[in-house]
Amino acid sequence: MRKKVDCRDYPSEMNCTLVITGEEEEVVRAAAEHAVSVHGHTDSPELREQIRSSLKNEIPQHA
Repeated sequence: MRKKVDCRDYPSEMNCTLVITGEEEEVVRAAAEHAVSVHGHTDSPELREQIRSSLKNEIPQHA
């Protein structure tokens, strides 16, 4: 099952609206990179674990 993380679930001064969807490891890696480059976090095992624990299952959208 694909996973997603949505920046709108986390309050920030930038009101970021990015949603990242994909396989779990892809989402964790991309979300960590985004958290560092855009939100100023430090990449760490703790950050990646926090991201991993906040992942939600993607609900497939059928046309």
